[in-house]
Amino acid sequence: MIAKKQTKLLIILDGWGHSDVVENNAIAQAKTPVWDQFNEDFPHSLISTSGKEVGLPGEQMGNSEVGHLNLGAGRVVKQDFTRIHNEIKNGDFLRNPILKNSLEYANDNNKAVHIMGLLSDGGVHSHEEQIHAMLEMTKKHECKEVYLHIFVDGRDCAQKSAKKYIQTLEDKISEIGIGEIASVIGRYFSMDRDNRWARVRCAYELIAKGKGKFLAQSAVDAIDMAYERGETDEFVQSTVIKAPTKIKKGDVLIFMNYRADRARQITQAFFDENFQGFSRGTFVPTQFVCLTEYKKDFNLPAAYPSTKLNNVLGKYLSNLGMTQLRIAETEKYAHVTFFLNGGVESPFYGEDRVLIPSPDVATYDLKPEMSAFELTDELVEHIESQKYDLIICNFANTDMVGHSGKLDAAIKAVEAVDACLGIVYQAMHEINGEM
Repeated sequence: MIAKKQTKLLIILDGWGHSDVVENNAIAQAKTPVWDQFNEDFPHSLISTSGKEVGLPGEQMGNSEVGHLNLGAGRVVKQDFTRIHNEIKNGDFLRNPILKNSLEYANDNNKAVHIMGLLSDGGVHSHEEQIHAMLEMTKKHECKEVYLHIFVDGRDCAQKSAKKYIQTLEDKISEIGIGEIASVIGRYFSMDRDNRWARVRCAYELIAKGKGKFLAQSAVDAIDMAYERGETDEFVQSTVIKAPTKIKKGDVLIFMNYRADRARQITQAFFDENFQGFSRGTFVPTQFVCLTEYKKDFNLPAAYPSTKLNNVLGKYLSNLGMTQLRIAETEKYAHVTFFLNGGVESPFYGEDRVLIPSPDVATYDLKPEMSAFELTDELVEHIESQKYDLIICNFANTDMVGHSGKLDAAIKAVEAVDACLGIVYQAMHEINGEM
């Protein structure tokens, strides 16, 4: 008979913050009897989750990846954004050997250079300064053909802010005399992480084959056309700029996003010969370069390889012979596993993982509860089993629905999570666990 554990539970309410401002504040406006009772009955405090406190530059806002990395490490972790930002400032970026080698290869073999990535100053998955710096590097190396494939944001920045970033990029292109924007598409398509391959296919065919739903004479025109169709930046449909640009065999393709979770699927589509997500037709191999290491078994060159974090929470518990469970919806599965484990993909000894599929809807404001109740049912079963020393659970709702910008939906998301907290708390109370 297996001895029952004195289970402890860490719940991460992704996107749940605190502000005294009530206007447009879903958490303040929602009915949250469980949360209110917690605050009345138990000691609590606030922590800062941005800037230098979590290893980011200055006042840069935090994000889910950064939060989970710091939680799992138990210390301030210097982020990839900070590493790259510092190297751009001191000039080391222009001397990066992986990037340098890729440009030299393009020149030596008469190949084009394609640069793709999210263009904004959001600082969550990318930053415009990195795309500008990469463009500067192609100028330094006198590359002949340089094409930019732009993912527009509208999620980590204002919903209709793409034109200012595009204009700044076009000013840079004019200033240094190299590069042209070949395509524009919203991150909804190019940066999916939940196996919605039909979305990724739209981005792949635009970049690889020059096939888009729309044709525009400039990137700014592409955004204007999207706004006329009622789209915000995140949802801009695939648009070819001026004339189709195809990726040819052996061309260099550099992906300028530094955060792994939303970079993996489209990366697979470009490099994996055995890719099964959708039919690509004839596979065209490229010299694919990642800005950071998206996944170790991709075995792709990365300009900034992962730095190893020692003695993270999961490894520490494993070394003590303790058991642990990580549980989340698919949208946040990487956060409670890969990111919480300091960028380690495989589970530690004694670590189990449970994945609950996120709902198959176009946007989560259409189902604000997401899969929170299914997640809660599964979580309660594992609590009652008393099999684990520590359970770590992520509720995704307030982050994922909050990103929609729809206040009514966000309020419903908050209330769903609050209801789930009540169920989970009761289950923990019944086994005398600690939450």
